[in-house]
Amino acid sequence: MTPEEFIDWAIKEDIGDGDHTSLSTIPVNTQKKARLLVKENGILAGVDIAKTVFLKIDPSIHFSEFIKDGASIKKGDIAFTVEGNAQKILMAERLALNFLQRMSGIATHTNYLASLIKDYKTKVLDTRKTTPGIRYFEKLAVKIGGGENHRFGLYDMILIKDNHIDYAGSIKNAIENTIDYLQSKQLNLKIEIEARDLEEVKQILEVGKINRIMLDNFSYENLITAIKLIDGKYETEASGNINASTIVEYAKCGVDYVSVGALTHQIKSLDMSLKAFE
Repeated sequence: MTPEEFIDWAIKEDIGDGDHTSLSTIPVNTQKKARLLVKENGILAGVDIAKTVFLKIDPSIHFSEFIKDGASIKKGDIAFTVEGNAQKILMAERLALNFLQRMSGIATHTNYLASLIKDYKTKVLDTRKTTPGIRYFEKLAVKIGGGENHRFGLYDMILIKDNHIDYAGSIKNAIENTIDYLQSKQLNLKIEIEARDLEEVKQILEVGKINRIMLDNFSYENLITAIKLIDGKYETEASGNINASTIVEYAKCGVDYVSVGALTHQIKSLDMSLKAFE
């Protein structure tokens, strides 16, 4: 499903055969204005998506944007205004807010984590721990907030994790099977493999033929040792128990990336509302 198709589906899910509250209470040709009121400090994300929602519901709505995606916002700011048919504005209200609030929450937390490690080379990555159906929007919010996207799905990168290794029988088998598969399918995909301890790091280095090593749940001491062993031959990514309290210490270890699942699956939406005005 494309982002455009998802928005169409979300509109259909919300409106069904009509917004009967608005249709019954407001005369059909009533023209009104509304503004997006920010009620909490953070990073704005989802304005372009909100605009798409309003214009899909009524292309004649006039959308005036004052603050762009990625900008810092504070309580009391007005991000945009809409003007047009009152019934249609209210039909679009909740869906637009759902996108804006969740995406802004993700962008805000991503920006906070990225700011904590701005003095290091380490970059913040998202994961596939996203809400089914809206991964595109959640990962877009990560980018807007200053993070980087990991693979989008199972199809655009190889990520050999612990269960793959165990099922394949060994690290060597998992990597070599992957190389054979990619060659037979004529696929050009980057390969990342997870290491659970320093011994597995050594096994991976013996085989090679990969692009990135994920160092999962490593202590700071072992992470530093692993990075020395890898010695720049491959990209490195730390994962597991990475949050605002630990991210700086991970960055100090010299890892290239830290992946944070909570960016998209443990997020508080940013508070904002659409308010009528004259």
